[in-house]
Amino acid sequence: MKPIHPVSYSEHEELKAVILCRPAEVSISEPKVLDEVRWSGAVHVKKAVEEFEIMKQALEVAGVEVIEYSSYLSENDQALSKQLIHRVFVRDLACVFGTTMIPGEAGTFMRKPQYMQSHILFQDWFPDSFQIRENNELKALEFGDVMVLNKNAVLINAGMRTSLDSVDQIKQTIFSSGFSEIAVINLPRNSDTMHLDMNGNVAGKDVFIAKAFMRHFPVHVSMEANTRYEMLETFLKRHGFDIHWLHQYDSLPDINYLNLNPETILISKAAHTQRLKQHSQVDKLNFIEVEVSELEKAGGGIRCMTLPLVRKG
Repeated sequence: MKPIHPVSYSEHEELKAVILCRPAEVSISEPKVLDEVRWSGAVHVKKAVEEFEIMKQALEVAGVEVIEYSSYLSENDQALSKQLIHRVFVRDLACVFGTTMIPGEAGTFMRKPQYMQSHILFQDWFPDSFQIRENNELKALEFGDVMVLNKNAVLINAGMRTSLDSVDQIKQTIFSSGFSEIAVINLPRNSDTMHLDMNGNVAGKDVFIAKAFMRHFPVHVSMEANTRYEMLETFLKRHGFDIHWLHQYDSLPDINYLNLNPETILISKAAHTQRLKQHSQVDKLNFIEVEVSELEKAGGGIRCMTLPLVRKG
């Protein structure tokens, strides 16, 4: 693999490189097992792989370099990886803050092997960026709970899969990476509100799309010198975002999309785009729709399945 220097200061700037992982070679159809592993329906491997290839191709057509990290694992590690049923959800593994890449820590034991395997590779690939020492004391930190809003602000949900202690552990590294404010919100701990990106997402450069209930939630804003509480809406507007509150939504297809650049969004074909486009600025965006409904049954969407390495403004 050619050298890559991770860099990202937002959720919307032009995406140039991304990490993916194809779905595990496991089919599950028994209702009780589906319930225990938190899948919404039977996932058929052949169809899931076909959808993965469609998503990968859409990224490549858009000019994004795609790295499938699992193909670089050793033979023994690949044998295990192919059985990890949530391995396609790479977003949680790490996050790039400026030019620093911080590793995550699985919120459930079931996902820990995926974190360990990927972090060994990342440490080798990005020796100047990957801050593995930041992982020493983490309890739970999944980056589906993190939004790098712009060069100044980061929004983090300390909820079902990310602990407040872990957020406190990485704050100074985020500040040292050039960000001035970190806002922490605490969202309901339900299956359809598991991560921040199942509740809200950036659309283009200046709109934040969010479930309507979030307007009632305060955030705790930390700066290097002091802290304060304010409402989520106040925080987002202060950083240049208008908010499009959704009263009707399907969590994954409608909200868990990926910004390819300030004008273009990669989104599930199952999304109700007419709901999103009720905001005048969102209506101007280009929506690239791809079929990922089989993959979404495993509990995540397009944002969950992509780990941005390089975004260039």
